[in-house]
Amino acid sequence: MKLSPGEYLGSYWASKLCYIQEIISMTRLLIVGATGELGRAATKYLLSNNCSVKAFVRNKNNSEELKKAGADIFLGDITNPDSVKEACTEIDVVIAAVHGMLGTGKNKSQNVDDLGHKILIDCSIESKVKHFIFPSIFGVTKNHPIDFFRTKYETEQYLINSGLTYTILRLAPFMEWHVHNLLGKSIQEKGKTTILGVGDNPTNFIAVADIVQVLKIIIENDVYSNKTLNIGGPENISRNEIANLYAAVLKIPPRINHIPIRVLKILSGLIRPFHAGIGRVMTLSAYNDKADATMHDSQSIRQFGLTPTTIEEFINLRLRSNALS
Repeated sequence: MKLSPGEYLGSYWASKLCYIQEIISMTRLLIVGATGELGRAATKYLLSNNCSVKAFVRNKNNSEELKKAGADIFLGDITNPDSVKEACTEIDVVIAAVHGMLGTGKNKSQNVDDLGHKILIDCSIESKVKHFIFPSIFGVTKNHPIDFFRTKYETEQYLINSGLTYTILRLAPFMEWHVHNLLGKSIQEKGKTTILGVGDNPTNFIAVADIVQVLKIIIENDVYSNKTLNIGGPENISRNEIANLYAAVLKIPPRINHIPIRVLKILSGLIRPFHAGIGRVMTLSAYNDKADATMHDSQSIRQFGLTPTTIEEFINLRLRSNALS
């Protein structure tokens, strides 16, 4: 039976899609930091798309949801070479979604973001991992004033020079944390919020739900191999504007307090000896209040043919989700 051109093309793309789905279902993924904001979302999303996922976690107590979703839970320590080597066995793709920005003791940033990632990269080489995906931060440089950003840059360079096939994603701050948890959540619960700094600096934010879609595309397409990609949201908006958006959606008058930059700098110095992570956040907040943190819409997930989540859409979705829970 002879097929029409339309039927032929339909048949071709259907078989092509089946082939891609078969390939990704055969791909064995290791997601390190699987109970973090990005790691958890990536694990659930990729499992729902028929991927085989080993979820590397530090504490099994937070992993029950992932186990029920079909993940193979691996209890490990990124600073222990033997643990990481075992996790990387028979793995095709590694997604390094772990970080220690607020970590203390054994899990402090120097151990997780520097030593731990180098161990993970070295073990990936030894295990012949085919693709290493590293979620980094937009704006990292060798001489960045924030140590966490310098460490991310150094890890990027270590990965680039490792010989592994890699993709580095320089991501804007996550909406889940920087828009909701650190800002809008307190407006929802208490009718007020505190902004570190003046809060007028336009900043780009990205939804984690957008990032996980990109991860799937990168896993499926070699065109993104050995590339460093800047990925942000569709708009730049100040923290004061975000607070006002939350208040408008909740139909309450906005009550916004500010901690001045000079106070942040003093507190950062006082707190850092006792909790380096909190001191780092305060230093970063003071820096971000002045630095250029904008991105162009072309750097959103539109570059992958996807539609990005706007701040207003994210706020409405988050508030609706919280109302139902």
